[in-house]
Amino acid sequence: MTLVIFLVLMALAIPVGLVLALTAVFYIWNSDNTILFQSYGSQFFSAIENYGLLAIPLFILVGELMNEGGLTQRLIQFARVFFGGVRGGLAYINLLANMMMAAILGSAVAQIAIMSQAMVPEMEKEGYDKTVATSVTASAGILGAIIPPSMMFVIFGVLAQVSIGNMFVAGLIPGILLGLGMLVVIFFIGLKNPYPKGQWLTPKEALKATLNAIPALLIPVVIILGILLGITTPTESAGVACLIALLVGLFGYKELKISTLPALLKRTVISTSTVVFLIAAAGVFGWTITYEQIPEKVAMWITASTNNPIVFLFLVCALLMAIGTVLDGIAALILVVPILLPIATMNYGIDTYHFGVIICIVLVLGLLTPPVGSGLFVASSITGIKPGKLFIGLLPFLLVVSLIVCLLVIFPVLTTGLI
Repeated sequence: MTLVIFLVLMALAIPVGLVLALTAVFYIWNSDNTILFQSYGSQFFSAIENYGLLAIPLFILVGELMNEGGLTQRLIQFARVFFGGVRGGLAYINLLANMMMAAILGSAVAQIAIMSQAMVPEMEKEGYDKTVATSVTASAGILGAIIPPSMMFVIFGVLAQVSIGNMFVAGLIPGILLGLGMLVVIFFIGLKNPYPKGQWLTPKEALKATLNAIPALLIPVVIILGILLGITTPTESAGVACLIALLVGLFGYKELKISTLPALLKRTVISTSTVVFLIAAAGVFGWTITYEQIPEKVAMWITASTNNPIVFLFLVCALLMAIGTVLDGIAALILVVPILLPIATMNYGIDTYHFGVIICIVLVLGLLTPPVGSGLFVASSITGIKPGKLFIGLLPFLLVVSLIVCLLVIFPVLTTGLI
């Protein structure tokens, strides 16, 4: 009956956080264990009593400060130094700029929104097909959920109670592989439909673009090196990155205005509240499914099907691809980690970081697949390309991402090698 209530609430398009909280309430009431109501509030808040979660609002704030402070445009111009004169250079610039932005924003949807506004009109102006331009932008945007710092990695680290810094390190090689895979796709699309010819920047323009980008490039350097060298925690590096973005926007590029800060902070608070409430509600939901011994029951069912860890991971990937088409990636992550992680580690001996990177990549594919696909619809609404047409344009990129996931499943060293 509890499952029916959960599915009905989801079908009514009620926000996922409320669905999880209400389902937990119904379970307690329906099971006659009403004494559990006394623990409901404490369970709700204990889910967010974690220092690591402080990184979420800070990374959201970094993205807002960058966008308002003109750092995004400097990174795009810097990418022109490397690919400006190549045929189809703007497509490669788009990808490179997305990889640099991914090392700062940590949110795929935010990145897709920002880059769709910045890159698609520019590519269309230079003669690129609008669908191709949007497909490149949206697919490259999912790197924001994989290349550190990643909001999904932060949440997984909190749920799994493992080092968020190590999660970031585990995502480095997969993030680079995804970027290279997308670069190959862009190359082959260009063979079928020749891109417009690019134009190299003059030495003077290239030098200016590089110098202008240095302050913006300090942010990913501070975040990643601070974590890798053990100088800062992910939360501390996010705080330092916020300070750099604020100072560069105000006094370096002088595009960030004091008058815009209240609205900027309000957007940060709203975005943070949505994510944190979802985590809190999922904490209560996870508490009830643990009380009902659902993870143990699922473990018995899966282990009866296979005792091979690679087969198990492929089964999990297939399941999560299906879940990702109807649930937001973060919501799905919060739902499945309490159930699947104990099975992966205890029954199959799979490394926690290996498992975390794989499920985060698989779930982020749901951002670009119907019927929910928040990243798909964000790009569609900004550029005016119909979601169905855009999804067809995204298929080659989704295929390459799926192939890279297969590599990660078979070769765990690609995720654990740097830890």
